[in-house]
Amino acid sequence: MRFSTIFAGVAAAIALASPTMAQSAGDAAAGKKVFAKCQACHAVGPGAKNKIGPQLNGVIGRAVASDASYKYSPDMTAHVAAVPVWDEAAMTAWLANPKAVVAKTKMAFAGLKKPEEIANVIAYLKTFDATGAAVAN
Repeated sequence: MRFSTIFAGVAAAIALASPTMAQSAGDAAAGKKVFAKCQACHAVGPGAKNKIGPQLNGVIGRAVASDASYKYSPDMTAHVAAVPVWDEAAMTAWLANPKAVVAKTKMAFAGLKKPEEIANVIAYLKTFDATGAAVAN
């Protein structure tokens, strides 16, 4: 096997696992199923309330640690200086490994390990505006 063929295969595998790849696609319907892992602590949709974690209506594009009705950890509040907004890149990193992003977060979940699950959850979250109403993607 030629080196260039091996290199091309490794490069393709890295690209598939990268956060930017996870951001580029997502299936909201599949994300709804993956979000079942999140529902014990988070809610979305009309009437969503904070649980152990904050409600996530309109979270993509929302300022980090900005829900005034939720008490964030001091480290999450400080994280705003580094990441002011939950854009797709920030949410991708967070969903992959929350404790690597904010070591002393309240979030006990270890993260989603499959890039396609992360992309799908982000696609699903993007279907809710700040009020919990459905928005088209």
